[in-house]
Order: sequence, then structure tokens, then C-alpha cells
Amino acid sequence: MEKRVIPQVDKTHYASFNISGFQYYQGIEVFNDLKVGTKLDLVLDRENKYDPEAVAIMFGNYLLGYVPRSCNHEIFTMLDMGMDDIYEVRICRVQPEAHPERQIDVSVFVKKQQENRQ
Repeated sequence: MEKRVIPQVDKTHYASFNISGFQYYQGIEVFNDLKVGTKLDLVLDRENKYDPEAVAIMFGNYLLGYVPRSCNHEIFTMLDMGMDDIYEVRICRVQPEAHPERQIDVSVFVKKQQENRQ
């Protein structure tokens, strides 16, 4: 039997959820470009009048919606502390026939930080 080497994992799964408010923003404009594996960005929305800890989910310059309020506290806190490079966000499911609030699921990963070697 041949020995197989398991590759090192450079990130760990943190959370998965639907994009909150997807039907109200610009997702429909880029829906056909949204595929499983597509990388998205998290951006603080300090001007959001509905949630003081709002974290926007962006595809390029398009606002797709938000991290659900039930999941955003820790993500907001880390981004607010300037740790915006620790997360990787990717689409994990696309369901075109579902209700707009459930059409796109994303997974958030925490990336392993590289040690400074001198």
C-alpha cells in the first residue's frame, strides 16, 4: 500500500451562512458570475443604520448583502481591530431557484498566520 502525504492546511472553517439581505442589494446584477468557490470580501459598514456591527459582503465593487447579525459580532470585532487579512470568504452553495435570502451560501475561513522568521 502506497503512503499518501496529507497536505498542510493553511486555513480553518469558521462559519457558514446565507448572505443576509441579498435580495435588496446588487447581487442580481452579478448573479451569473457567482459560482461555488468564488472569493468574496468582508468590509465594515460603519454607516449602516440597522446594525452598528454590520459587515458587508462584497464581490468586487458590488454589495451582495451582509453577514447575518447572529454571526457578525466576532467578525466585526476582528475587522475593527484591523485584522482584515485573517479571513477568506468563498461561496459554498448557489441555489438559483431558492428564495433570494437563501440563494447564496458562503463559508468563512480563518487563515493561518505566517510566522515572521528572521
